[in-house]
Amino acid sequence: MIYLQNLCKTYTLNGKHKVVADDITAIFPSGVSVALLGRNGAGKSSLLRMISGAMLPSSGKVLSTGTISWPVGFAGSFSGELTGEQNCRFVARIYGVDTEELLYFVQDFAELGDHFKLPIRTYSSGMRSRLAFGLSMAVPFDTYLVDEVSAVGDAAFRTKSNRVFNERMSNAGAIVVAHSMGMLRETCHAGAVLEQGKLTFYPDLEDAIAAHMVNMQQAQTG
Repeated sequence: MIYLQNLCKTYTLNGKHKVVADDITAIFPSGVSVALLGRNGAGKSSLLRMISGAMLPSSGKVLSTGTISWPVGFAGSFSGELTGEQNCRFVARIYGVDTEELLYFVQDFAELGDHFKLPIRTYSSGMRSRLAFGLSMAVPFDTYLVDEVSAVGDAAFRTKSNRVFNERMSNAGAIVVAHSMGMLRETCHAGAVLEQGKLTFYPDLEDAIAAHMVNMQQAQTG
């Protein structure tokens, strides 16, 4: 379970204030995959970053009874001077998982071959993405945070990525941000709509999508 307690976040740019979280109190239940919906710029990615701990709120708390992932597929924390293997060893030590098991999984999943032992600065963007997604799947979490992630590579690799992700979801929950309603319907059961700093949780995904579509229509006509 993830509990947002009076969560507030305000950005200030050029003297103007942008509120992305306005005293949000909400619960994301354990073991439930939740679609996080909202218009562009509503603050969905900022909310995910606060839940992950990568961003501090202006006030309020994020409490959890289980472990929470970093955003799935996020490669921004890799050290370019270290090899793919060395970066994975570092993550394994941080999260206290079996290093050799993690290395075997990531190396097999990412299909990097000899590049696994080369510095990440030599990787293409696709190679970095495959490594990042594989590492995200190698560490077990109670809740996975997914922000517009899409598997890279050919059709076979995408199929493998979807299979592994769905396996993880059978024993965990997720908070998912994506523009594809089809992807959200395949992945999620519940929804939460972020609108003007307020978050509304819907136990039924279709109710969340309907509320989100109303907000989108009002934005177009307003």
